[in-house]
Amino acid sequence: MTIRTLSGAALAATMLAAVPAAADFPDREITMVVPFGAGGSTDIVGRIAAQALSERLDVPVVVENRGGAGGTVGTQAAAGMDADGYAITVATTSTHVVGPLTNASVRYDPVEDFAHIGMIAETPYVLVVNPDLGVSDVSELIAMLEEAPGDLNFGSAGQGSTTHLAGLMFLAATGTEMEHIPYGSNAEATTALMGNEVQVLFGSMPAVLSQIQAESIDALAVGTVNRSPELPDVPTMQEAGVEGYRASLWLGLAAPAGTPDDVIATLSDALADSVGDADVAAQLASNGAEALAMTPEEFRTLISEELVTYGDIVAAMD
Repeated sequence: MTIRTLSGAALAATMLAAVPAAADFPDREITMVVPFGAGGSTDIVGRIAAQALSERLDVPVVVENRGGAGGTVGTQAAAGMDADGYAITVATTSTHVVGPLTNASVRYDPVEDFAHIGMIAETPYVLVVNPDLGVSDVSELIAMLEEAPGDLNFGSAGQGSTTHLAGLMFLAATGTEMEHIPYGSNAEATTALMGNEVQVLFGSMPAVLSQIQAESIDALAVGTVNRSPELPDVPTMQEAGVEGYRASLWLGLAAPAGTPDDVIATLSDALADSVGDADVAAQLASNGAEALAMTPEEFRTLISEELVTYGDIVAAMD
């Protein structure tokens, strides 16, 4: 066995090259890629996180919107950025689970091509119905579906979208049938529900909250493990009897794979402190999102598990 050695000067230079600025990180502007357009729920949550991180890290955290293909275009770009901590991206259910499973052009691995930082927030998908359907809870909806398999329609934000998969997960968990009607966006699907083009929708909280509050549509359950602070009287799907059901849009942060561990630790600590701040949590809540902290390891595990869960549903679609 041959053991290579370096001189003291060479060894010091090598160590400095391997971790160029970890000891002083951060000492300049950080770019946060938001892989969706400005003004959407991901952009809003990302900007709340960027401001909170900037205050804690004492450097600007600048949002760069790179939308396209359900968030996969910006995520692909972020995966190829320098792995030094000065480029991070908002990672979501869409970009790190549904996109890689349903879009054949995606070239990144959502687990291996990123160093995961942690969670920002989770916003539930909400099972909502047109009031004319005449059901008041999930058990009544299931009973109606069992009596007339396939007679009701459920809408979504598009074929293969997270809202579509949330509906398929419900049908698989309950052994029921509905006809799927895809639309071009959450807003279009919500409008279709209000107009009774579809009777059921698994809508994202930001898209349906105001209509629920206006009593234009009825909320039967939320897809998160815990009840939503914005809809405290609406049960979770598991409370409503659909065991093991979880459907939510979660949003976290990730950096390119190879980002030094101590840099990730600095970012993760700042993010956890941000998410734990009452003012930040209130800003998130006002946009229908619940602050939720996770360690890098927990966030990575969540992505891996969701790839399996949603992967089974996608496979059933083929």
